[in-house]
Amino acid sequence: MELSRRRRQLLLYLGLGVAGAGAATALGVAAKRSISDTAIAPSDAASNRSPLEAASGEAAASGDSAVAASSKGLPEFQGISQWLNSAPLTVGDLKGSVVLVQFWTFACINCQRTLPYIVQWHQRYADKGLKVIGIHTPEFAFERDLNNVKQALQKHNITYPVPIDNEFKTWRAYSNEYWPHLFLADRQGLVRYDHIGEGAYDTTEQTIRKLLG
Repeated sequence: MELSRRRRQLLLYLGLGVAGAGAATALGVAAKRSISDTAIAPSDAASNRSPLEAASGEAAASGDSAVAASSKGLPEFQGISQWLNSAPLTVGDLKGSVVLVQFWTFACINCQRTLPYIVQWHQRYADKGLKVIGIHTPEFAFERDLNNVKQALQKHNITYPVPIDNEFKTWRAYSNEYWPHLFLADRQGLVRYDHIGEGAYDTTEQTIRKLLG
């Protein structure tokens, strides 16, 4: 698979107040954004799965990508083999709702740390118009197993829709490169915010509340 040939990158996002850009180390750590998170990109090296520990605290709001109302719409979900917790959905079905699209895979430690917040937002705001779509895009073979994904949904109390993106077609449609990665779209389906990695939970929730109006 094309993505399996890409080299894994471990990205250290530096928060505000840290002087300098932080030189890349022998482990291949590179500072690519001014965010105090870690995120993982796909790779062909299973032994390098564990990411660096995420920096503590919330990421600065300036580190996220908050885009204007004239930005592009959510790309369509593509190549989904199965939907869990939902009948199949299209982007058109979600118009009129604020949509949180979450790219994750169940064995990713950064994703695991993010999930409690996603679940809480779903529980808190679903009746106010928030729709969460947790796109499960695997890296390793055991993450492609549907029963393993179902067990992860039970473990983390995930009841929102989870499309299975085993062929990475939706991942590519979103030009995504990282786990976890969140996209927020307004009620017109326009992407208004995205965030890579852990952290910025207050900023993300504030954006959800603002878009819900």
